[in-house]
Amino acid sequence: MLVKNSVSNRKEFNLNLLTFDTLPRVEVDGVRHYTNGTEDFKYPSVTTVLDKMTDKTHLIEWRKRVGEQEANRVSKFATTRGTAVHTMAENYVLGEDVDLSMPGNKIIFDQIKKVLDSNVDNVIASESTLISHKLKVAGTTDLIAEYDGKLSIIDYKTASKRKRKEWIENYFLQSAMYSYMLWEMTGIMAKQIVIIIGIDSEPEAQVFKVNPADYIEKAAQMCRDYHDLPR
Repeated sequence: MLVKNSVSNRKEFNLNLLTFDTLPRVEVDGVRHYTNGTEDFKYPSVTTVLDKMTDKTHLIEWRKRVGEQEANRVSKFATTRGTAVHTMAENYVLGEDVDLSMPGNKIIFDQIKKVLDSNVDNVIASESTLISHKLKVAGTTDLIAEYDGKLSIIDYKTASKRKRKEWIENYFLQSAMYSYMLWEMTGIMAKQIVIIIGIDSEPEAQVFKVNPADYIEKAAQMCRDYHDLPR
C-alpha cells in the first residue's frame, strides 16, 4: 500500500526539472543499449561499459567461495532491494507516494532520507536519461541537485556492510560519466559527485563526496576502450 502521509517529517524539495528525452532500451548481444525511435544509434549503458571493462576477479572468487546457488540468491536480493529503495527515494524527492510496506526497505530508505533532508535541494533531474554522442554511451542518473549548495551528481546505493573509498571507484566512474553527459547535453557542469549508501544494520548511511574532474578522463578512456573491443 502506498501511503504518502506515512513518511514522517516530509521535506518539500525545490524542483526545477530539466526536460530530457526518454530513450528506448534494447538488447544487443544480450546487453542493454539505448537508442532513439529510428535506431540511428545504439549506445551501451554506463553499467554495461563498467561491467565489461572492470576486473571481476574478486567477484568470480566470491562466487566460487559461496557457491553459485548462494551467489545467485544474494545477487537477486541485492538487485530487488536496490531497485525498490531507488524508487522510494525518487518518489520521495518528487513529492510522490512512497511504498513503506517492506520493513527492510524502509530502514534503508530512512537512512537515505535523512541525508536528502539535511543536504539536498534545488533538484534539476531525477531518474533522467543522459547520453553522450562523443563517448557513445548513455545511462539513467538517480538525481542531479544541489548538495550543500553545490550542483552534484547524486547516486543511491545499498549495501550489506560499510564500504571503503578504494572499493567503490566504479561508483565514482559511473557518476563521472553522467557528469560528462550532462555537460555535453546542457553545458551545465556538476561540481561534485555524491554517493549515498544505505547499509544493513547501520544507523546512518555512508556518504562519499568527490570531484568529477578526478574521474572523468578515466571514465572517458573506459568508454573509448569499450568501443575498441573486437565485436
